[in-house]
Amino acid sequence: MFDHIGLRVKDLQRSIRFYQAVLAPLGCVLCHQDAASAGFGPKGQPALWLYPASDARSTGHVAFRASERGAVDRFHAAGVAAGGNDHGAPGIRADYADNYYAAFVLDPDGNNVEAVCFT
Repeated sequence: MFDHIGLRVKDLQRSIRFYQAVLAPLGCVLCHQDAASAGFGPKGQPALWLYPASDARSTGHVAFRASERGAVDRFHAAGVAAGGNDHGAPGIRADYADNYYAAFVLDPDGNNVEAVCFT
């Protein structure tokens, strides 16, 4: 359904470091970077774009699919270590589905970033 998502961020370099840390366990990398943007995704396929904006006040929610639960755990640990705020430790979210294993961190701009696994 989606080709890409864009988020406005206050500090592009800080956000690049954060997203490099949290997306690595999910197999995503920094695919593009210049002064006006940074794109992350599978190698050569950027799908999450960051754009610098001094007035960024984001409250978005982005969920990334993880191939296994250990990747969700690593995503959460990396997010907190990279300066994100814990917004939900890894675990089953039975109110969503019996097999919905997810974790949440708030990025440096307050966006709710999630990793989810259905196995």
